[in-house]
Amino acid sequence: MAANGARCGQPQKRPGAKAKQNGKSTDSSVRERRQKDKEDRLSLVVWRRPVTTLHYFLLETLIKLKEWTVKLWQRRGTVFLVLLLCSLFSFAYSTEGAHQHYVKYLEKRFLWCAYWVGLGILSSVGLGTGLHTFLLYLGPHIASVTLAAYECGSTDFPEPPYPDQIVCPQGGGMEGSISLFSIMSKVRLEACMWGAGTAIGELPPYFMARAARQSGADPEDEDYEEFEEMLDRFISNMCFMISVACAFQIPNPLFDLAGITCGHFMVPFWTFFGATLIGKAIVKMHIQVGI
Repeated sequence: MAANGARCGQPQKRPGAKAKQNGKSTDSSVRERRQKDKEDRLSLVVWRRPVTTLHYFLLETLIKLKEWTVKLWQRRGTVFLVLLLCSLFSFAYSTEGAHQHYVKYLEKRFLWCAYWVGLGILSSVGLGTGLHTFLLYLGPHIASVTLAAYECGSTDFPEPPYPDQIVCPQGGGMEGSISLFSIMSKVRLEACMWGAGTAIGELPPYFMARAARQSGADPEDEDYEEFEEMLDRFISNMCFMISVACAFQIPNPLFDLAGITCGHFMVPFWTFFGATLIGKAIVKMHIQVGI
């Protein structure tokens, strides 16, 4: 007991200084390694190291092809169903019969929708440098349908694609039967397809920011990392509502910033695209058509 008491009474050594020294050396080695990796990434460009860059490009391409092949194999039931539907439609399209009337109708509808989706993509793609197809195409189309509806007294003229001159139905319509909602119903398909196209055009900034985040070029400042983690949690929880709110604003030249932010913070694709689609193809569409 005396020995134990003497041992307890002696001052104990604190390993704090040595541990701190080891921690500092470890942190410095990590910083050096990060700095070296950063310099290697910056020097890995085509005009400086073309062979190495192309080599890594081919390796990354092979890895992506392998990943996509594995994913397709895991969803082979869905892939088989899609191929079967495409084969059936191709057979029905090339075979003569009474069903050709419906096939031609579906083809006309599909091309009409694809036309407006393409115009929507042209309007929003390119980080704000796209062609403003609403003022050039969708707006004049809504105006022409509105004028024709009031002239004919009805919206019961031919389905799209409209001819060069909209033919009024025989007998006309009842006076006062034209309303804002009836005109919106007449142009809803075109406006929705155009809005869906603008949502698709917002995807390149999202994918570019997501790829830049996945490349591993993270900041070295620990305080910034903590702030980024906090902001990451906030963005992940609120990104859907923020994207919807930003998507239907008019005018909206800075929505690309929302796509870049969601891509940087690794927001799931369907969360961002679903919010953008709701904001642009539903909310914003009804606001623009109503105006």
